[in-house]
Amino acid sequence: MRPLNIGLSQEQRQGVIDLLNADLSDAYLLLIKTKKYHWDVVGPQFRSLHQLWEEQYTALTENIDAIAERVRTLGGYPVGTAEGFLKYASIKEDPGSLPTANGMVENLVSDHEQIIRNMRQHIDQCGEEFHDQGTADFLTELMQQHEEMAWMLRSFIEGEQLKPDGQLTVDVRVPVEAGNSK
Repeated sequence: MRPLNIGLSQEQRQGVIDLLNADLSDAYLLLIKTKKYHWDVVGPQFRSLHQLWEEQYTALTENIDAIAERVRTLGGYPVGTAEGFLKYASIKEDPGSLPTANGMVENLVSDHEQIIRNMRQHIDQCGEEFHDQGTADFLTELMQQHEEMAWMLRSFIEGEQLKPDGQLTVDVRVPVEAGNSK
């Protein structure tokens, strides 16, 4: 195989490939959870969540392909097995659990936020440690998509909610400081 000559050493490229494979693994597990919740959601929110999650898992599928292709661009091979995804992912499966619709949303918000935190670190590492600004830019775009998905999910469960007696209440949440999260 012809060696790559793209201004990054083999060690730099391998460091970036490892980060990308971790991001790929997280994205794949998040895809599985999102699809599972898409299939299982019930209740008055069914239609809106069913549609939202279809949009999100479609975007996640495209992102997964883009991450895998970025790994190949750098001369590596993407993780491509369930065992590999479980080994490298920072988010976890929740087998045997069937949460409420709001519980499903909360779980997905937590997963997106974990991925966002990871990507922030990976962006810094790509730029500062591995000098791969192309991958840093690529990850920045993916991170922004996760931020938007998390915002949409948070918006679903925040704000006005009905009390059991039918009266409106306002759910005021205190923002979690960056260092105090998960």
